[in-house]
Amino acid sequence: MRRKGLISIILGVVILALAGWFVVLPQLRPHAFHGVIMQSPTAAPEIDLQATTGELIGLNSFAGKLVVVYFGYTHCPDVCPTTLSTLNKALDQMGDGSNDVQVVMVTVDPERDSVELLDEYLGFFNETFIGLTGPTADIRRVATTYGIFFDAAEGDAESGYTVDHTATLAVIDQEGHLRLVFPPELTADEIAADLAYLR
Repeated sequence: MRRKGLISIILGVVILALAGWFVVLPQLRPHAFHGVIMQSPTAAPEIDLQATTGELIGLNSFAGKLVVVYFGYTHCPDVCPTTLSTLNKALDQMGDGSNDVQVVMVTVDPERDSVELLDEYLGFFNETFIGLTGPTADIRRVATTYGIFFDAAEGDAESGYTVDHTATLAVIDQEGHLRLVFPPELTADEIAADLAYLR
């Protein structure tokens, strides 16, 4: 009887140890990023444009936060609203962790996107989102440094012209380095997981 009791105890300990190992093991594995990893030794390209907050803003305005930079415009028929909605869902999933993230949209349509319009538009998705605008030449300079292409294209009589643009998201870390590029097809779950890990 004593031997059976001892065996039972040993088996119980082994089962508990294995269960604990399966709980701990996933946490020991390195995070598998969904975005494209960027390991630039230099600071991310500076952004000095007028914000919907009414001031001139650069990346140093968000020191200590992760900054997600998106280039889009308010008259965008599909990609921009989808991207901004996905970002909002990702931040919702992060809970209080979203306080460490700042989403910034640089307009690629400064002719139509006034500060007031940008503020109203972004507020529809999330009141913490900040819009940036400025002269077209300045926006194009900033966009080029982030590998973003944009160009006006013909639309219809109702919508007016559209703007073709790259729809990736750039993630800049708390030290001002470009860490990730999110392709437009990522889900809110995937974005939230990467941002939560980086914060």
